[in-house]
Amino acid sequence: MKKNNAFQKFLKSMRFRLILLCLIVGILPCLVLRAGFLKAYEDQAASTRSIAIISQAKILADQIAANDYINKQNTESITVQLNQLSNIYDGRVMLIDSAFRIVADTYGLDETKTIISEEVVQSLSGKEISKYDKESRYLEMTLPIKAANSTEVIGVMLVSVSMDSVLHDRDAVGRNAAILTLIIGVLILAFAIFASGRLVRPLRRMEKSIRDIQTGYEEDGLNVNTYTETKEMSESFNQLFGRMKTIDDSRQEFVSNVSHELKTPLTSMKVLADSINAMEDAPVELYKEFMEDITNEIERENKIITDLLSLVKMDKSAADLNISSININEMLELILKRLRSIAEKQNIELVLETFRPVTAEIDEVKLTLAITNLVENAIKYNRENGWVHVTLNADYQYFYVKVEDSGIGIPEDSLEHIYERFYRVDKSHSREIGGTGLGLAITRNAVLMHRGAIKAYSTEGEGTIFTVRIPLNYIA
Repeated sequence: MKKNNAFQKFLKSMRFRLILLCLIVGILPCLVLRAGFLKAYEDQAASTRSIAIISQAKILADQIAANDYINKQNTESITVQLNQLSNIYDGRVMLIDSAFRIVADTYGLDETKTIISEEVVQSLSGKEISKYDKESRYLEMTLPIKAANSTEVIGVMLVSVSMDSVLHDRDAVGRNAAILTLIIGVLILAFAIFASGRLVRPLRRMEKSIRDIQTGYEEDGLNVNTYTETKEMSESFNQLFGRMKTIDDSRQEFVSNVSHELKTPLTSMKVLADSINAMEDAPVELYKEFMEDITNEIERENKIITDLLSLVKMDKSAADLNISSININEMLELILKRLRSIAEKQNIELVLETFRPVTAEIDEVKLTLAITNLVENAIKYNRENGWVHVTLNADYQYFYVKVEDSGIGIPEDSLEHIYERFYRVDKSHSREIGGTGLGLAITRNAVLMHRGAIKAYSTEGEGTIFTVRIPLNYIA
């Protein structure tokens, strides 16, 4: 079974295909050339023999006409020459008069008989005909015999010779050619096995390196630069491996952050509960205070879990989007209406400015969550008596939402990290206001699912601007 699997694996390998290609490219032309050469050899031999026989037959035909041999058959020398021609070429010579009667036959079989054939008829009209019958392996020629000093045709000479000797020589040449082709095939096979092994060696090195990388023995990446293709494959693999490593590191960091974020409220609750249990006669007011702290920690835990669930939903494919035509102006007014109470607690001025009516194809729930996160962050990370301006504009292709605040701003070195999960610019302030570090990650995912883009601009201590661009028509 293992041998059978190994053989099937070899048949599907690139090396086998290279060997097969070399054999086809190397041997097929040899076979074609051999067949063409043998055919050309046979045709050339038949043509050469036909010319030689016709030239001798013409001389003999002139003598036959001069001695009126067809009517008298009294010239012994002509009879001898006819027999010689027949013996030399291993063939048969017949003389036919104008009445289609055979007057002479070197085989002595059909004399006095009548013969009517297309070739004889044409030759009696003055045509010279030569025909090679490959099936019967005979070369047949008919030529007219004209009267002396006249154009009158008085008879026909029909010469039929065997091609066996020529074909025997052709077969001998063919056998030699076959042996030569076999030798060439063996040499090509040996070369193909050697060359294919050298050609696929870089691919095997790549396979081994990938296996070593998978098992952790190789940390330098894939570096097989033998060919341009293997170099490009190595570079592409290293890029992919680097990205996968980054994703894996991000996943591990994410799991670690989730564990930490979920464990912190639980630890706080356990400390509070242990403190209460350690007090034998704690006053009711202290119990209430501790229970209120525990309630706050539970709410914080619940908010983290809710944001995590939202983020998981956002990570699903865009096929889960519930796209419909939505009035963006009304959607923003509703968002600001819900958040106005939070803004009033901090005495934050919340303003919506729209330049034109906008209707777009969006998932209202997901995009509402994204814009809500941006506006809520702008309120929470603001100064007292500050402001948050939300503007809406559109062109023929996109609509634009800008959320601008007068808040604490974001340091320049933190701007590139703000969309990372659980990343906080000011951790102490974030914990005070109940931030989970997931809001902007959720927002970015929602925007990208709509084939949109989000950008942040900020000056520390002065404020932050988020711009969101979404296509008016959703493209799946």
